[in-house]
Amino acid sequence: MTDPLLQRITVEAGKCGGRPCIRGMRIRVTDILELLAHGATAEEILADHPSLEPDDLRAALLYAAKQTSHEVILDR
Repeated sequence: MTDPLLQRITVEAGKCGGRPCIRGMRIRVTDILELLAHGATAEEILADHPSLEPDDLRAALLYAAKQTSHEVILDR
């Protein structure tokens, strides 16, 4: 079953190069992930982007987790 949070992630061919965005806005999932990776807090991100909601940040994290949950086969 698909998590309802993932419904917040949209992909549109003519928007942001077809990369995953938050709710059709021009805020890419990768933008949120990079902000978090560089130490921005959720509160800071939400203050800087008033159109975002806390669930949008959780959706970005869940999307990233789902994208990396497949088996990796290393050629040694």
